[in-house]
Amino acid sequence: MADYKGTYKPKKNTFPKKDSRKDGETEQRTFEGTLKPLMTEEEKKEAQILELSYDFSCRIIRLYKFLNEGKLSKADRDITDALGRQLLRSATSINANMNEAQHPQSDADFLSKASIALKEARESENWLSLLRDNGYLETRASESLLLDCGRINKILITITSKVKKRINGGKD
Repeated sequence: MADYKGTYKPKKNTFPKKDSRKDGETEQRTFEGTLKPLMTEEEKKEAQILELSYDFSCRIIRLYKFLNEGKLSKADRDITDALGRQLLRSATSINANMNEAQHPQSDADFLSKASIALKEARESENWLSLLRDNGYLETRASESLLLDCGRINKILITITSKVKKRINGGKD
């Protein structure tokens, strides 16, 4: 950093000091940011696809964190991590693709993004069902998440169907 005379003064080291923990130990890292409140059922009834898919993504991120908390056997940890990562990827992809679809180059481009979002929503249903049916997700939580995913699926089916008709000149 230069002072008023133009001479260089090095900054103090702002990096954390070297870790003095024993090998193999890891420090628990927590994030202190505030969580966005999730939508209520009433809000979901009036919401557009972007709002619904964003809220669903937030719920899945929180679920992934929950699945990986606490002590688990190695096998359970491997399973929840693998299924959780797949679910995290597919669920957040729904919102990402619908965001991309907001400024399409053509109807075909929009349809492509919406179709990918629909496939990702179907995939998310699969991962949620696997987590539920193998005891990693309580029935009440899975029903709520599957309901939201189903709501997103229905909207995306309607959207893709309408765009296909428009592209085909009104024919299915």
